[in-house]
Amino acid sequence: MTIKTSKPRRILVANRGEIACRVIRAIRESGHIPLSIYSTADRTSAHVSKGDAAYCVGEGPSIQSYLNIESVMKAAKALKADAIHPGYGFLSEKEVFSQTVSDAGLIFIGPSPKAIKTMGDKVEARKTMANIGGLPLVPGTKDGLTDANEAFIKAKEIGFPLMIKALAGGGGRGMRLVMKEDEFLNLFQRAYSEASKAFGDGRLYLERYVSSPHHIEVQVIADSHGNVCHLFERECSVQRRHQKVIEECTSPFLSEATRMKLCEAAVKATREIGYLNAGTIEFLMDDKENFYFMEMNTRLQVEHPVTEWVTGIDIVKEQLRVAFGEKLSFSQEQVQRRGHSIEFRINAEDPEKFLPQAGRVTGVQFPAGIGVRVDSHVYRGYDIPVFYDSMIAKVSVWGRDRNEAIQRGKAALNDTTLNGIKTNVPLHLQILDNPKFLSGNYTTRLIGEDFNYQENIPKDSELRMALIAAAVSAYSKEYKGAKENDENSRWKSLAREEGMR
Repeated sequence: MTIKTSKPRRILVANRGEIACRVIRAIRESGHIPLSIYSTADRTSAHVSKGDAAYCVGEGPSIQSYLNIESVMKAAKALKADAIHPGYGFLSEKEVFSQTVSDAGLIFIGPSPKAIKTMGDKVEARKTMANIGGLPLVPGTKDGLTDANEAFIKAKEIGFPLMIKALAGGGGRGMRLVMKEDEFLNLFQRAYSEASKAFGDGRLYLERYVSSPHHIEVQVIADSHGNVCHLFERECSVQRRHQKVIEECTSPFLSEATRMKLCEAAVKATREIGYLNAGTIEFLMDDKENFYFMEMNTRLQVEHPVTEWVTGIDIVKEQLRVAFGEKLSFSQEQVQRRGHSIEFRINAEDPEKFLPQAGRVTGVQFPAGIGVRVDSHVYRGYDIPVFYDSMIAKVSVWGRDRNEAIQRGKAALNDTTLNGIKTNVPLHLQILDNPKFLSGNYTTRLIGEDFNYQENIPKDSELRMALIAAAVSAYSKEYKGAKENDENSRWKSLAREEGMR
């Protein structure tokens, strides 16, 4: 449903954390009224207080709250919402949610239920793109699979190695690389279980594995007046366990000729399927710049800030315009590239073991300055829940060229401090020093083949900590013999002197 209006609308943000904060800001800047939802585990999250009103949609587990359509719709009714923005993840690519919102007479700020069904379903998307033509596909299954034995037969037809992927979602969940036949059944069952928990839909599909590809995506957006535009591409090849770590706009690998060919193909596909609102068409590309359609994300992407840096276009504001029946605020000819941008996903995790961290953030310092942007919902005293994705912030930078963006990224990361928890900031800093990354010609195998994280504690820090520990130990032993009520104790005097020093 699209409605042309200049009247302020009450818009429910059906999400949490940093993306909820970011969408709320765009809603407010557009003259509309933002509304928040939250789970019991998110009562103290910053996004709750940023809305004009907030509604609790359930307990901590996402299946009981942010994935609960009935609870979200109750919130929309209670808060008298006119529209719903789903953010990314959770219900953003659920056809049934988009349809439920429309059936309730509300505006869904995203594509139509039909578009989500066609392109959000990875198998249907492949069928659609095959019919359109012009976009080569990686060989794979034509239908969603849930039975491991049936899937195994299909897998042997495709050949190994191959990828198992969740039909209903992304973000690396429900995805497994299978190198040999004897690994398949176990990995299929694990992928099915993970996809079921993450998306409420365990269906999987199989795809031939393209060794060491570039992962490149094109940002598209379309309105109801026939305008379809691309906002250039993003390089998303820095990945760990199929989850993006660093993104760049634009890709340092592509030639201009391939860039134009790729973007034009994405626009053609978007137009052919009658797509409305923002979306991303994702490709795998080999070292000869041959590209293959992989999937379409029918939502806002985590990494959209790098595109906003380079084009100067606020993608969320354009989503609102399109949803309310207005034209895009720009034409394709007006979309120009300016400089280079890099985004770093800051996760609460052990960067060596790649394990999520939960706990209280006891101190926060984020970077600031020219060409630096921070998207986050954390603050000093914030308790990171165990129920959700480990990403707690995004630090993105812009430079006049890629080298300046990299140097600015280093400075920004060195100015980023989150005490009380481990983060992957050290991982990002090490990647920025990696020769393969610096060359711009890296693939999805960068982490693991061309780079491995090294736990690195500077030697001077080790020596300093050892000296402090020795001093404390010696002081504690000697202090036991001193009288605690003796204000003139030599030990107390020494302690004061040491404290002043």
